[in-house]
Amino acid sequence: MSGLLLAAGIAAALIVVLLGVRPLRRALLTRPLFNAYRKVLPQMSDTERDALQAGTVWWEGELFRGRPDWARLLALPRPRLTDDEQRFLDNQVEQACRLVDDWDVTHKRYDLSADTWDYLKRNGFLGMIIPREYGGLGFSAYAHSQVVTRLSTRSSALAVSVMVPNSLGPAELLLHYGTDEQKNHYLPRLARGEEVPAFALTSPWAGSDAAAIPDRGIVCKGQWQGREVLGMRVTWDKRYITLAPVCTLLGLAFRLYDPDGLLGGAADIGITCALVPHDHPGVETGRRHFPLNAMFMNGPTRGTDVFMPLDYIIGGPAMAGQGWRMLMECLAAGRSISLPASNTGMSQLTARAVGAYARVRSQFRMPVGHFEGVEEALARIGGHTYLMDAARVMTAGAIDLGEKPSVVSAIVKYHVTERARQVVNDGMDVIGGKGICLGPSNFLGRAYQQVPVGITVEGANILTRSLIIFGQGAIRCHPYVLAEMQAAADPDARRGLQAFDRAFWRHVAFVAGNGIRALGHAVTGARLARAPRAAAPEMHRYYRQLTRYACSFAVLADASMALLGGSLKRRERISARLGDVLSQMYLASAVLKRFEDEGRQAADAPMAHWALQDALRRVQEAFDGVLDNLPSRSVGCALRRLLFPWGSLQHAPADLLGQQVARLLVEPGAARDRLTASCHLPATIDEPVGALEAALAATVAAEGADARLRAYEKTGALAADPRANVRDLPDAAYAAGGLDSHDYEQIKRRDALRDQVIRVDDFPFDFGIGGAAASGARREAA
Repeated sequence: MSGLLLAAGIAAALIVVLLGVRPLRRALLTRPLFNAYRKVLPQMSDTERDALQAGTVWWEGELFRGRPDWARLLALPRPRLTDDEQRFLDNQVEQACRLVDDWDVTHKRYDLSADTWDYLKRNGFLGMIIPREYGGLGFSAYAHSQVVTRLSTRSSALAVSVMVPNSLGPAELLLHYGTDEQKNHYLPRLARGEEVPAFALTSPWAGSDAAAIPDRGIVCKGQWQGREVLGMRVTWDKRYITLAPVCTLLGLAFRLYDPDGLLGGAADIGITCALVPHDHPGVETGRRHFPLNAMFMNGPTRGTDVFMPLDYIIGGPAMAGQGWRMLMECLAAGRSISLPASNTGMSQLTARAVGAYARVRSQFRMPVGHFEGVEEALARIGGHTYLMDAARVMTAGAIDLGEKPSVVSAIVKYHVTERARQVVNDGMDVIGGKGICLGPSNFLGRAYQQVPVGITVEGANILTRSLIIFGQGAIRCHPYVLAEMQAAADPDARRGLQAFDRAFWRHVAFVAGNGIRALGHAVTGARLARAPRAAAPEMHRYYRQLTRYACSFAVLADASMALLGGSLKRRERISARLGDVLSQMYLASAVLKRFEDEGRQAADAPMAHWALQDALRRVQEAFDGVLDNLPSRSVGCALRRLLFPWGSLQHAPADLLGQQVARLLVEPGAARDRLTASCHLPATIDEPVGALEAALAATVAAEGADARLRAYEKTGALAADPRANVRDLPDAAYAAGGLDSHDYEQIKRRDALRDQVIRVDDFPFDFGIGGAAASGARREAA
């Protein structure tokens, strides 16, 4: 025994010496590892490098490291509107909503009215992100998000027309990279609406692979304003370009070449961004695509050998070839603000309108919202909408704090748009035939048609989930992987070895520490994990579980990268599931922060609990998916025993909790108002949503009278009256003296409003194709 102890002691001492003496460690251990790493490291293109280096790492980095600092998250200030921003939301935004009739936009005009366009331009909607010194509104990211959310509850065409000029496009690029001359000329004009911008990136030959665009520019000399200047001859063919049909200023991305060396550099300069007036000779705009009845302006733009001076390049000739980096650094606006805002607004409208409809509409003499099957759908609508709004607000707030979270932008883009699809689909299921017949009375049909637009734009969702979230996150968010890759790519081998030695052995210690903590959390069920003292006690269990999952994720991510190496980039299913874990933890974090920021509203707690339990269930499913599909079964089994020795622990939210969430949607009250706070609510019952609001109030007010009517019916006094049916019963009871005039009037008002909201529109036989009758839909009971 003493011999074994002596041998173990000697071995331990040798390991300590080997690891502790840096020159020895580098020579015997690090150098062979470094050489092997350099051989297996996949080649990285310039565009991939720009994408990885773009933006900042924020809360997702805390989650990726396995030790989230919850106190740091809760200490972040809650985003708030300034007085000017609040006034704009209450006045100008509300007026913009009142100017728009979505049926008129999507079925008759196929565009916003001229008055609406004029109003948007005159009131600065197209220049919300432009600073005040240039005449813009200078709004925060949160205010931008609030505006788009409100507009999207009224009309997608309205929301998109506003959000695009304030997202990735000429104004955003000018602010960050434009020359002073470009800023002083264009930004005031954009702010006043004198210029309508569009940005042309997507090519028919390079959709999601935008870096591969074939559109090209050739540096050459040409005539410009009566004299010969150095410029470029540009050829492009773009599609899916929002606002292109009506733009006056076209942002254009293309690859610039200098075959004759006129700029004195490389022949392939790289992707370049330029600003081109729409009426510049050779520019083709004006034709339109038809984006699923959303009716926002979207179309192609083309040009062949269009000569333009180098001054058209955003930032001037010095920024030639820097376009991809510019785009990657500015992409966060569309992904982090506009798309989450527009899809959250759509979901808030669904939650409010469908909840009201489910209370107003009766079947089998009870509101459909009280059927358990419908409650299940309403619970998803409420829980997902609560989570989506939490993620939207927290992410916009991060941007206002100076962050440019590239990984988070992909998370919220994918998951908010996917949840919006679920919410609207559930809404359509609840309202049934009312939803599938389009017309002025249909409050959800257009949203149902338009959901795929958000799924597709700013990076298709399949691509975003499979390649971007974890593919980018594994390198950007991990504390050591990027440093190791940079060291391996260093052309100075000696310097690279030293940097690799520092990063690699810290990485080893990081993995060991996470493995020990993950096992401890797994064995104890995370009971010893710390929850922030400042947090609501009823939420502590979620903080503990998320800490456990973050630690387990750090272990699984490192194991997957070690096992698969560069091939993980091609193992998209595994990458997607790892991204799902990271995403669900981020979304759950946003829910926890929202609950605290809003003052721990007890009435909202069911929605928060539902959203958190649903997110944790999805985390568990994603873990299981990775472990079941690792190429090495033995590694998968070993990791499962380490991370989940007692098996899967998460379950779907309980039925009772779902019922509590559903009841919040069908019951007027503060919780329903907070959940749908961004909804535009028309003041007139001539509008479908306005009619729903009035019908819900009338339904609640008539419940006492309804109970008395049912009681009278049970006496059998109306057994012989043919009017004693679901429609005419109040008339029969009133005529027989079973209802007083007050009860009768309450029920009749409720019935009139109910009939209005359940009606569907009908049209002439040819839908008016042959004449002006197209504008006159007649409404009949469903």
